[in-house]
Amino acid sequence: MNRSASRAVVTAGVALATVLVILGIGVAVLFNPPFVAFEQGRAGSTAFTGYTQDEVRTATDAILGDLYFGGDFAVTVRGAQVLDAREQAHMRDVRGVFAGFFVAVLLSGFALVVAGWRSRGAPWFWRAARSGAIALAVGVVVLGVVSLVAFDALFEAFHEIFFAGGTYLFDPRSERLVQLFPDQFWSETSIVLAVILLGLARLVAVIGRRRGTPVAEAGPKPPIGAVEAVR
Repeated sequence: MNRSASRAVVTAGVALATVLVILGIGVAVLFNPPFVAFEQGRAGSTAFTGYTQDEVRTATDAILGDLYFGGDFAVTVRGAQVLDAREQAHMRDVRGVFAGFFVAVLLSGFALVVAGWRSRGAPWFWRAARSGAIALAVGVVVLGVVSLVAFDALFEAFHEIFFAGGTYLFDPRSERLVQLFPDQFWSETSIVLAVILLGLARLVAVIGRRRGTPVAEAGPKPPIGAVEAVR
């Protein structure tokens, strides 16, 4: 592989790594107990589940803990399991997707650090990062427009990519997973995530534009005649 081809591969890698790191930051900002509790309150999880606010928190915090740190998703409230066997199986599948995603984010972050260090912050590195940020912003806008007219279809398509058919469909009348995380929770969380991603992408794009522009030599060039006179 010649030098130009190698640079093209590395540039594409930096752009992709930038996309994944921005996505990882956005997801980490939202999928944590404080934000989840806030959004569940807006979505009316207590009304759907029949639980008190404290019971919703007990169930949700346990589910998030098992999602991030491992567990069997067998939390109980009032002496009964919150999630049935199908819901627990789905959450184990979700944990596998989350684990793979965050491993990719961590590797991408490491790759950006190494590429930035080895290039000594060269303009090409920042231009590549800027390209990744812009590509992500465009993708977010396109998905946002689609979700305005077909959020349910987009949500289902996302699940079909990562989960076996039928394993992610639950009855909101009886199954707690969709009662704890109703449609309003996901629609509003998606909007907030889009805003965060666009903000981060803009920040990276601005920095990439400034640092990706080679610094011109200071001062005007002397006339040719003056150079000859010096010689």
